[in-house]
Amino acid sequence: MNETTISVVGNVATQPVYREAATGPSARFRLAVTARYLDREKNEWTDGHTNFFTVWANRQLATNAAASLTVGDPVLVQGRLKVRSEVREQQTWTSADIEAVAIGHDLARGTSVFRRPGRPEPAVSGLPRRPEPEWETREPAEQAPEPVVVT
Repeated sequence: MNETTISVVGNVATQPVYREAATGPSARFRLAVTARYLDREKNEWTDGHTNFFTVWANRQLATNAAASLTVGDPVLVQGRLKVRSEVREQQTWTSADIEAVAIGHDLARGTSVFRRPGRPEPAVSGLPRRPEPEWETREPAEQAPEPVVVT
């Protein structure tokens, strides 16, 4: 199948809207993607044009995105690009949508804590408490008795 798959880095521009549909959960939010370039005359970084995409997520991705994302979060979105045109009030509107396959926080710009859905909240200091592995933790057994040789 010929589809345009893209990966986009940007910021969440609107709070995700979560809906339960007949086909399963769905969520959507707007993603702002601004190009930055080094202005050599001023010797400083300058913002370029901002593109806005509507990101659509379905099923478990929709549930997790709605629970995890807030306005301003830096994210990476991977999915299929869908460009639509429609006529409203005698004007043609074009929109670019991304049907998301994966969404994640951009760790180049901050930290994040991963939690699987349905698990208890992390314990002390924001990190999950894990049981200590049992390798090499037992007391050494007393010296084994000499083997008995039967002749």
